[in-house]
Amino acid sequence: MQSPSTYIHGTSPVEQRRLGVMNRILNPASRARLSLQPGDSVVDFGCGLGQFTREMAREAAPGRVVGIERSEEQLARAIELARADNEESLVLFRHGDAADPPLTDAEDGSFDVAHARFLLEHLSDPLSVVQAMVGAVKPGGRIILADDDHDVLRLWPEPPGLADLWRAYMRSYERIGNDPFIGRRLTSLLVEAGARARRNDWIFFGGCAGSDNFADLVENLHGILDGARETVVLHKLFDADYYDVVLRNLIAWSSRDDAAFWFAMSWAEGIKEA
Repeated sequence: MQSPSTYIHGTSPVEQRRLGVMNRILNPASRARLSLQPGDSVVDFGCGLGQFTREMAREAAPGRVVGIERSEEQLARAIELARADNEESLVLFRHGDAADPPLTDAEDGSFDVAHARFLLEHLSDPLSVVQAMVGAVKPGGRIILADDDHDVLRLWPEPPGLADLWRAYMRSYERIGNDPFIGRRLTSLLVEAGARARRNDWIFFGGCAGSDNFADLVENLHGILDGARETVVLHKLFDADYYDVVLRNLIAWSSRDDAAFWFAMSWAEGIKEA
């Protein structure tokens, strides 16, 4: 079974750089929330460039960690990055669709943890993937979903045009069959997939002009919007010339001493019952 989907940001080198920035911002808090134990076996659905997959593998060592990625470009880069860090054997990277994961019969139903971050928002059928995740863990195993509810973004003082562009960006998700508000549905998806929902939470994803991560936050937001430009403009959701103006406004805003940025990633945990 395949899960038709469109990754709005593409897989260009610029997008791969943005993903690296995003990992720097989010991985420490995500790792702490996940609370892996030595010896845990983990399968990461939609592992992307594998940075967080490898962090999970270090936490879970000597446990087995498998990373699954549909994009051949992303998977090749994940392997390249692992090799550059002398961590080729840390994760078993595999090419495949998250709704029909490339796991052996012996592996399916054997993992302690199934994890997916920023995957479900890009799928036309996210439930099929959560069902596969439930199937991948053993009874008592954990299913971790982390994803966006784009409606929670706030910048202040608001850069001119940014709110309108962000609304157009959210509408572009709906035009291509994805869900910009999937974060609020994570607990429901766990229950629909047959798991027992145990916890839902936020991971804060923001800062202000004086915070150490502010430049990364602005770079990530700029990269998100710039990467979605083709889709947003193609669907006539925002004027192409004004798009550039708003992105310049965002950069100018970031130099303000009072610039502040609020965002949060939705996070939910379920348990597979016997």
